[in-house]
Amino acid sequence: MPAIEELEIADEPSAWSAAGFEVKAGMCAVSRVGLRLTGKGDVRGIVDWTLGDADPSAASAPPHANGAVALDHVVMLSPRLDRTVDELERQGFDLRRVRDGPTPGGSTRQAFFRAGEPILEVVQAPEGTSVAREPDGPARLWGLAFTVEDLDESARRLGDLLGTPRDAVQPGRRIATITPAAGLGPAVAFMTPGPAAI
Repeated sequence: MPAIEELEIADEPSAWSAAGFEVKAGMCAVSRVGLRLTGKGDVRGIVDWTLGDADPSAASAPPHANGAVALDHVVMLSPRLDRTVDELERQGFDLRRVRDGPTPGGSTRQAFFRAGEPILEVVQAPEGTSVAREPDGPARLWGLAFTVEDLDESARRLGDLLGTPRDAVQPGRRIATITPAAGLGPAVAFMTPGPAAI
């Protein structure tokens, strides 16, 4: 089964450092997933991924100053969810479930895959977004949600870089999003620990 080993993000390492992540030589390790920060370019956000075989025995990086201990899930936006699900299944990803119903972000459907340590959440792009306006265009990696040890403590440490914690879609969990003031390319959220989302 494919596992997400590394994500390439077109962001300045200094922005991630300011958001409380430990960054060395452009690399940030969150549990078993590496984030390669390549600097701002023509394209912002998550620009690529490296996949490998899931290895639950791999060494885990220590917690970050902002409280992040793991990458909970990676969000992919798709103009046509069923097409993307079919392609991911052909690549060996294991579809766990499909959820129909509205989301806080305006989508109506989501599909969930296990992708090593994190979950890969594929979201039908909401109407009006640039991804939805190109129905024959590719799906794109869009956002990250990190598990944090203590969301209230993360909010205290980050101040105006983290929004107000609120209830998450998953029962019993809370979530807060990194604000635009942080200057990060992808959408980034912090979540309390809890049962898997699939």
